[in-house]
Amino acid sequence: MLQFSNLSATLPIMLVGMVGIFLVIGVIILAVYLLNHLFSGNKK
Repeated sequence: MLQFSNLSATLPIMLVGMVGIFLVIGVIILAVYLLNHLFSGNKK
């Protein structure tokens, strides 16, 4: 059975984890974009 006292205690921890995951994904996307921009050259 779901206990709401436990849920209210764990929600901030889950929020911090989700924000951390999104920040890491954003950093990886930014790094790939910058590396692609720096080393792609002018291949038209």
